[in-house]
Parts: sequence; structure tokens; C-alpha cells
Amino acid sequence: MNKNIKVAIIASSLLLSSANADFLRAELGAGAWLAKSSGEIKAKNGNGIDSSKEDSQTNFYAWAYFKHFLPLVPNLKLEYSKVENEGRADGNFSSYNTTGQNSDFTMKQIDIIPYYNILDNTFWTTIDLGVDFKLIDADYEVSGIPNSKISKSFVLPMGYARARVEIPATPFGIEADIKYIKYSDNQAYDSKIKIDYTFDFPVIQPALEVGYRVQKIKVDKLSNLETDLDFSGVYAGLMLRF
Repeated sequence: MNKNIKVAIIASSLLLSSANADFLRAELGAGAWLAKSSGEIKAKNGNGIDSSKEDSQTNFYAWAYFKHFLPLVPNLKLEYSKVENEGRADGNFSSYNTTGQNSDFTMKQIDIIPYYNILDNTFWTTIDLGVDFKLIDADYEVSGIPNSKISKSFVLPMGYARARVEIPATPFGIEADIKYIKYSDNQAYDSKIKIDYTFDFPVIQPALEVGYRVQKIKVDKLSNLETDLDFSGVYAGLMLRF
């Protein structure tokens, strides 16, 4: 057989194997995030301030990412999480007045993240860069005041970066990611750092993850309210690696 043909066949086989491996690469995870809230919600028109009670709430989170072999098409990561804040509202909120009533703020988030793999386990290091489209469903209500309820859905586009290091000769990995945007008086970020342990099984590998997450949402998207809230705390969950 011609030498060039042999080289081409071997190279094609290696590329195909690599492509198939990348095409099948996926991870799923789910768990609980114990998030403590802080900050405030202010009226745009009026002197009303809703101060956080700085309580902690435990909520479900889930994520998944998929990696393929197509060179110009971005890979995809999906995330879901929810945060809650209990506050105390006092003052004039444009259409109503409050005198220390309790309030509830809930924010459900779906992150759609197309990203490119800059390094793929090169010297045990992975780096991803992309864009996050954070879809937010927010609800706010002051107890005992019917016309205080506000429900809003909006999208925050954010920059996204992720770095991961596999600790050689161990089942441990360390990973961090951040999403960030700042414009005008608005600012939002969502950052995590974790360590995980992967069990060595064929095909599907279960894993455990433990980390710390910090999130800030300072936006003026809730009608006549300005939200400036922070959420932070530990999280833990289960993973499946394919």
C-alpha cells in the first residue's frame, strides 16, 4: 500500500476517534444550593426601601453541558437555579405605602451558554469562553398589599469563562466559572468554584461536587423597582460524566 495512503488512513482514524469521543462528551449535574441573601430593593419613585432579612434558603439547581466535534459551531451548556429573598418593606413605593411589612422576592434563572473550548484537557487544563443568555423570571410581593405584586421576565446577556484542572493521578478536579455584565448603573455576576470526585466506571462515570457560589443582581428591570441583591453560599450535588 502506498505510504501516503497509509498515513492518510491512520490520520483519518485518529480524527474520527477523537470526533466520536468529543461528540459523546457530556456532563449532567444536580443538587442543592444554600444561599444567604443580602441587599435591598428600592423604589424608583418614592422613598421606599425593602431591606433583606439576610436569611438563608436552600434551593434546587441543575446543569448540563454538551460538547461536539464541529469546528465552528459552539458547544452548549445549560443551567437552572432559583434564589429567594425575604425582606421588610418600609416607605412609599409610588402606588402604595408600607410600614415594615414582610416581602418575598423569588428569581428563577435559566442560563443558555454557547461556548468555545479554548483548551481541552491540555496538560490537565480546560478553558472555555462564551456568552451566557440568562433568562430570569422574577416575582416580588409585599405581604398584605395586593397591588404590590410584580412579575417580570427578562434576559441578561453576560460574558462567560470557565477553567478546570484535573489533579494528575487522582479522581479529583478543581473548577471555576464566572458570568459578568456591567452597563450604566446595572451590574450582574454569577461565579462558582468547586472540587469534584469522579468514580472510575466505564461509559458513565458518577461524581460528587462541592463548591461555593456568589451571585449579584443589580438591575432596574422590575417596573418601578431597583433590585440590588446578593446571594452566596455552599452547594453540593451529584454528577454524571459521559
